[in-house]
Amino acid sequence: MKCPFCRMDNDRVIDSRASQDGFAIRRRRECLKCKRRYTTYERIEESAIKVVKKDGSRVPFSRDKIKSGLERACWKRPIGDRDIERTVAAIENDVYSSFESEIDSRRLGELVMDHLRDLDEVAFVRFASVYRQFADAGDFVDELRPFLSDTKQAPR
Repeated sequence: MKCPFCRMDNDRVIDSRASQDGFAIRRRRECLKCKRRYTTYERIEESAIKVVKKDGSRVPFSRDKIKSGLERACWKRPIGDRDIERTVAAIENDVYSSFESEIDSRRLGELVMDHLRDLDEVAFVRFASVYRQFADAGDFVDELRPFLSDTKQAPR
């Protein structure tokens, strides 16, 4: 591991533990030359799952794309980075445990919406409006109907 400060390839591991999402190992390191400390994360390299897009093309599954989409949907909502990271980790875990080599982009979008529905209803509707390409207000109403019927049935 090269030190990010002095670029020397000589360090020692001070501390090692599982990361908060449980899918990586967090290592605290110290450069033996400049004595500065830094953190690295090690992830198991999974077999590359491909996402089959609407046009039939295949692209590698990207956890960063999922995270970016969730961050946009959760913008200005009371949702912390840890919650987003946990949701991304749960989605990634579902993808790798349920699919061997490919996942259809529609199935992936539905999986993201399932997790987002549990995280925040407003973020869910934002994501759904882009993902399902809502054309008018009627599409929003159709998507909100299940939420509205749940709130009417729930005792206050």
